[in-house]
Amino acid sequence: KGLSVWDVFSHTEGKTWQGDNGDIACDHYHLYKDDVALMKKIGLQAYRLSVSYPRVLPDGYGAINEAGLSFYDKLVDEMLEAGIEPYVTLFHWDYPYEAYCKGGWLNRDSANWFAEYTDAVTKALGDRVTNWMTLNEPSVFVNLGHSSGEHAPGEKWNDKKVMRVIHHVLLAHGKSTQVIRANVPDAKVSLAQAVMAMYPVVEDDAHIEAARQAMWHINKDWGKWNTSLWLDPIMKGEYPDAVHQVFPDFPIESGDLEIINTDLDWIGLNIYFGSQIGLDENAQPAPSAFKDGHPMTMMDWHVTPKALYWGPKFVHERYNKPIIITENGLASMDWVAVDGKVHDANRIDYLTRYLREFHRAGQDGVDIAGYLQWSIMDNYEWAEGYRKRFGLIHVDFETLERTLKDSAYWYSDVIKSNGDHLLE
Repeated sequence: KGLSVWDVFSHTEGKTWQGDNGDIACDHYHLYKDDVALMKKIGLQAYRLSVSYPRVLPDGYGAINEAGLSFYDKLVDEMLEAGIEPYVTLFHWDYPYEAYCKGGWLNRDSANWFAEYTDAVTKALGDRVTNWMTLNEPSVFVNLGHSSGEHAPGEKWNDKKVMRVIHHVLLAHGKSTQVIRANVPDAKVSLAQAVMAMYPVVEDDAHIEAARQAMWHINKDWGKWNTSLWLDPIMKGEYPDAVHQVFPDFPIESGDLEIINTDLDWIGLNIYFGSQIGLDENAQPAPSAFKDGHPMTMMDWHVTPKALYWGPKFVHERYNKPIIITENGLASMDWVAVDGKVHDANRIDYLTRYLREFHRAGQDGVDIAGYLQWSIMDNYEWAEGYRKRFGLIHVDFETLERTLKDSAYWYSDVIKSNGDHLLE
């Protein structure tokens, strides 16, 4: 495997929690058979896996690392043998360092490099994999990696550079989608988009409309995060008008938007929390503060189950595509108890509340096509290292021992009942 920007970033002093790096992490590379067996034990019907870009193309373009690619070939076979449908994400933040040294996403050629990478992966797996995601949370890896510098590669660029990166990332999505459809005729294509869901503090007509406006509002401060900036070019073939007003320096060339404008089969949403919206003294949308002591996760995110109702609802309303929740879950304070078990009651309560709201969205007309919990096991949580645990399975990062948490057994029952017992 080639170096990724995260390999370099995590080995740079002061960039991650206690200097944690992902060199070994869960060691899924060597333990994948055991991990798939645990997935089968829980009863997973689908598993979302991410391919490491520099494991397949060490430099980001050019020579293919066949040994690295074969790992995913074996993993997919193992999953299918266990009756688990693979949902493959092509890019999950680990950009090849050599390609980064040639400009990375700032270089327009990055879109062609990504198409080349897509070609290698889809030719290897496309005879067995139907569901594909091009990118995971582009708004996050662009803004945290290239604007605030909190994530790899740690850049703090101005808006002009960041908007160029955004456009090239979207161009890469478009070219990747073209390759997927050419190589996998029955493919279903999407991406996993991080969403800050806006929801009304009171569910009446005025507040619902205020939340809807807030959901799609683009301003200088948060515009680069807004879902419409990322999904309108893909779904409508145009950037929102407000984008051109707020960020006028945009490197669009003739034909770009036609490439970006791809007909997704479904929209993947990563939703963990939302912002409640009220009305100010002029009856305009305004954030409504949470009460003191509002529940928080270990990521310091507010617990807001209604985000899994209103987020999918507003996205479905705007784009009229089936919705799959591609990430939702809880970072909790988990450890192996004296009885040898992991008692994560907070995670069970959190997921119960959120899944009930997602069910309500389906009952109210949102075309909900699936739910993928994040995550199957504790893992390397980027700059937070190993201190934030999202998994249904506990991982001892010293011994690599896996322990199913209480939530894993509970989630097994959710799957068996197709969620029915959540409503009891």
